[in-house]
Amino acid sequence: MDQEKNGNFYEEYEVFSKRNQMAAFQHQFSLLAPNREMALMMAKENFLRREPCVNIWVVKRSDITGLAEEERQILSRLDNKKYRETAGYGYLKKKWRQYEQEQFTEKNLLKEG
Repeated sequence: MDQEKNGNFYEEYEVFSKRNQMAAFQHQFSLLAPNREMALMMAKENFLRREPCVNIWVVKRSDITGLAEEERQILSRLDNKKYRETAGYGYLKKKWRQYEQEQFTEKNLLKEG
């Protein structure tokens, strides 16, 4: 009833679904509902008829905690560790192509024969 007094009859909910037993939960959409039961019912009506899934989570947005702006700074990397990412090895494709072209030169082909 406090919500009705404040003029906030509807609350925001986030809907997550799981396509199969092995899949991870994925965020699907947000919705407005007066309570948790109605939010779950709306999520089932809107989502289950579109895609197959084995489970749904409906979470009140105000119950989700995130990092503040100043706390997000700790997530940035302080050092260059490109070797841990596949993008850090982008030069290998070019190197491999050069190697293959050298193998098919006339000089190398005559050497093998």
